[in-house]
Amino acid sequence: MTQDAPIRIQVGGTDGHDPYEVLVGRQLLGELPTLIGEQTRRVAVLHPEALAETGEAVRQDLADQGYEAIAVQLPNAEEAKTVEVAAYCWKALGQTGFTRTDVIIGVGGGATTDVAGFVAATWLRGVRWIAVPTTVLGMVDAAVGGKTGINTAEGKNLVGAFHPPAGVLCDLAALDSLPVNDYVSGMAEIIKAGFIADPAILDLVESDPEGARTPAGPHTAELIERSIRVKAEVVSNDLKESGLREILNYGHTLAHAIEKNERYKWRHGAAVSVGMVFAAELGRLAGRLDDATADRHSAVLASVGLPLTYRGDQWPKLLETMKVDKKSRGNVLRFIVLDGLAKPTVLEGPDPAVLLAAFGEVSA
Repeated sequence: MTQDAPIRIQVGGTDGHDPYEVLVGRQLLGELPTLIGEQTRRVAVLHPEALAETGEAVRQDLADQGYEAIAVQLPNAEEAKTVEVAAYCWKALGQTGFTRTDVIIGVGGGATTDVAGFVAATWLRGVRWIAVPTTVLGMVDAAVGGKTGINTAEGKNLVGAFHPPAGVLCDLAALDSLPVNDYVSGMAEIIKAGFIADPAILDLVESDPEGARTPAGPHTAELIERSIRVKAEVVSNDLKESGLREILNYGHTLAHAIEKNERYKWRHGAAVSVGMVFAAELGRLAGRLDDATADRHSAVLASVGLPLTYRGDQWPKLLETMKVDKKSRGNVLRFIVLDGLAKPTVLEGPDPAVLLAAFGEVSA
């Protein structure tokens, strides 16, 4: 991949929303002015505390180009996803005189882009925003698709809006300094894309598990590109999660319950990894999924260093949390399972005994 030729992946254009591009490459910040557009005077750069230098560098660069640019610092990771933090951002926008033609830029991981998108969706009933994800998880999952949100005491992402960005810049250079555990956490979403839609991803990981654990690996750009294409295709056909988009929740029903139970101290990818092993076993016990594909889940996830188990005594709590998951319909639990490799489907209201048995597979 040459520096001056990023990969461009188009997303959307349905449901009355304009299509936008996800760019994957290196040294992409030069693309920002084009995305911001000529009508814009003010830009707010939202970034986590951990990326204070990066956020300030982006703000300074935009100020040098004539924009009235402010930086708004957010707490790190999931701690940013609260209504108090959103209110703090609204206050900053109000004090700066932010109008309908101004632009918000979210620089950071998935939590930062979730908040930036939510603030953009709610300020003046919707202003444009640009995602600059700096983690694997942010690039392949959170920043693509237009789902924005914050957490409440009752659960994750229960308050949010569908508000697609004007563009997404996935600068692979940002991954070079990512701690290995954060990088590996993001691999869970990449592996998920392999199981639900693009098995070539699994082949790439299996061909070099050690390389898949690091941004210096030979397949990094291709793994990220393929994962983004999977999500782009799904959300282009179903922005508002009325049907097809549910498949992206593979492994997430249990994962979100684990995250809440751990007060969001677990990495999202770690929880999704356990959730996928559970979903694979659920599919197998429901007579949907063959043994080889079910077993492949544990093998691939373990090969890159992701966890496969969770505390067995927590099942009653997890079950209660899953019942208020936003994917449930009334009191009926819904899970995405596989009918085979890259054949996701919905399993509604499984027998409680089957659920418990599937959880036995991930119980430590």
